[in-house]
Amino acid sequence: MNQNQISEIIRNNREKRKMTQMDLAKQLYVSDKTISKWETSKSCPDLEMMEAIARVFQMSIFEFLSNQIIETTNKQGNCLKAHFYVCPICGNVLWTLSESMVHCHGISLSSLQAQKTNEDHFISIQKIENEYFVSISHEMTKKHYISFIAAVSSNRIQFVKLYPEQNAEAYFKIDGVKFIYFYCNQEGLFKKRIDYTMM
Repeated sequence: MNQNQISEIIRNNREKRKMTQMDLAKQLYVSDKTISKWETSKSCPDLEMMEAIARVFQMSIFEFLSNQIIETTNKQGNCLKAHFYVCPICGNVLWTLSESMVHCHGISLSSLQAQKTNEDHFISIQKIENEYFVSISHEMTKKHYISFIAAVSSNRIQFVKLYPEQNAEAYFKIDGVKFIYFYCNQEGLFKKRIDYTMM
């Protein structure tokens, strides 16, 4: 991609969003003269600045550089189909709306398979006004603890990260929650369906 193409992409995207050069300049913390130079091919933004421009235009850097908006083919994106991943090295927690290739610390992570709660991982869910109070009967030592609790509805995931030596509990907005997930660092992922008849 040459400088003329980049200048054209910046100008076209700015005009499409009905932004002036000054509007764009303010969001990028540069002068309107800088924007003018980019759009007339007198200078070119560096890669870091291109990433910032892409963010302003609500595009990925790939979309910006290819001058194409990528449409998702998954029109049925649903948080109830969430997949959870935990890095065994750093404890990083990630989730996706479909099976994905996820890596952390150079390791390929597998989607965790949720199991039903049991006596050793008993979960209590209480409705308090417009929230669920979730507590898990579990030790919270540095060697054995609940790492996170998540409340999942069709359009959102509410997530609370937990740490050893604190209580394994959290509050979540009710907001259509269908499942509670929690992760034990030794036994893995657990899943509990909200039973509305017991609330």
